[in-house]
Amino acid sequence: MIRSLIRLALALSLGFAFILPADARALETERAQGLVGDQADGYLGVVAGGSPTLQAEVANINAQRAREYAEIAKQRGISPAAVGAITGQTLYSETPSGQYFRDANGNWVRKP
Repeated sequence: MIRSLIRLALALSLGFAFILPADARALETERAQGLVGDQADGYLGVVAGGSPTLQAEVANINAQRAREYAEIAKQRGISPAAVGAITGQTLYSETPSGQYFRDANGNWVRKP
């Protein structure tokens, strides 16, 4: 799931075509409730507070993303941070109106 999302982001930036699976966005209910959102760095974040269970789920997703970013970075000869930033751009474009996204300045904003 996350691997496909990351490949999509890189594909868009590098001119390849991959298909985004229907389940590419984790914690959809929590996103809709404004509890979590994607970030410009390509990671998932807890908007405010969050239960220990939710924070653990976010940490697990981010660990998976970090591994994938490192793998792709090595293959492409770029930094994992660059992979994350490219993915962050795609995640923003995929974020539905009304959900939260943390911009590059660290501010949580509700997507118009």
